[in-house]
Amino acid sequence: QVQVMESGGGSVQAGGSLRLSCAVSGYAYAFCSAAMSWYRQAPGKEREFVSAIGTDGSTTYQDSVKGRFTVSQDGAKKPVNLQMDSLKPEDTAMYYCNSRGVGAGWCLFDQWGQGTQVTVSS
Repeated sequence: QVQVMESGGGSVQAGGSLRLSCAVSGYAYAFCSAAMSWYRQAPGKEREFVSAIGTDGSTTYQDSVKGRFTVSQDGAKKPVNLQMDSLKPEDTAMYYCNSRGVGAGWCLFDQWGQGTQVTVSS
């Protein structure tokens, strides 16, 4: 079973920074290629895409976080990080990490972590 766990959430003042981390384990994850991504969900709103990093190191970001957030991975199968700088109150949400296997058979997985809370005060 693929297991995903986020960490690093907390409460900060506007303009502050937080660094989230997503660790993934499991035989399928170790064997298969996987795309990693971050989503967030604020109360009363739908879950929205934040950022993603591909196996080739390519990154994508939601427009509202471009220039402020940076997604990175220090090596294959290593934890994925989300460095969040210049945080705004509107960034307040539960942040979720997603690991999606690419391929077929055992590589067909789409696993979510339980989330880590980020709260930004004005």
